[in-house]
Amino acid sequence: MSSGVAARRDAKKLVRSPSGLRMVPEHRAFGSPFGLEEPQWVPDKECPRCMQCDAKFDFITRKHHCRRCGKCFCDRCCSQKVPLRRMCFVDPVRQCADCALVSHREAEFYDKQLKVLLSGATFLVTFGDSEKPETMVCRLSNNQRCLVLDGDSHHEIEIAHVCTVQILTEGFTPGVEKDIHTYTSLLGSLLASEAGSTRATGMLLQYTVPGAEAAAQLRLMAGEDASGSKRQAAAWLAAMHKATKLLYESRDQ
Repeated sequence: MSSGVAARRDAKKLVRSPSGLRMVPEHRAFGSPFGLEEPQWVPDKECPRCMQCDAKFDFITRKHHCRRCGKCFCDRCCSQKVPLRRMCFVDPVRQCADCALVSHREAEFYDKQLKVLLSGATFLVTFGDSEKPETMVCRLSNNQRCLVLDGDSHHEIEIAHVCTVQILTEGFTPGVEKDIHTYTSLLGSLLASEAGSTRATGMLLQYTVPGAEAAAQLRLMAGEDASGSKRQAAAWLAAMHKATKLLYESRDQ
């Protein structure tokens, strides 16, 4: 891919919405699959009372809209201003208590796991039914839309086309399969891996290819040559689990 095309994919612009300033992709088609659209606000005339505590709105008790869910609340129930990275807000925005908790949890992905995914890790990669793996660096693209694999060959897989993920582990049988459309949490096994009882060693992906009837398959396995490389690969796999969870939630919201 030419540098000019890549630059256009990553280009962003500053826009103002009723909820605040947002830094969004110049082209909607290049938006992050983890992103969420701004909600439509509940019309003022439809919410004479706080949708949490039922306080009546008047000149003293003013109404506020949560920027994540769009519902109406009084100041007491919607006072927190929290970063909302999934909607690309530049500054923290007002959110109700429930939405603020979710946004706080998601901040860990953007502050920690996303950096791991963008940095990449080295894996032994097997495509389809091939018996010969290739040593490749796998990373998330800067616009978060693709898995980029670089070795003797180059491949890009759109995150939105991934349909099934299976974590491969040591000390835990069997591997846990996750269909993005019917999400089953892998978090228990991955947290256990940090405690030493099990360890993520690889990942099996199935993804759709435009024009192909059957899903393609990709297998990533951590190498056995360097402990540092293995630790980096395990961290990348754990981050990919979190990314998969967010992707599922994006489709469900």
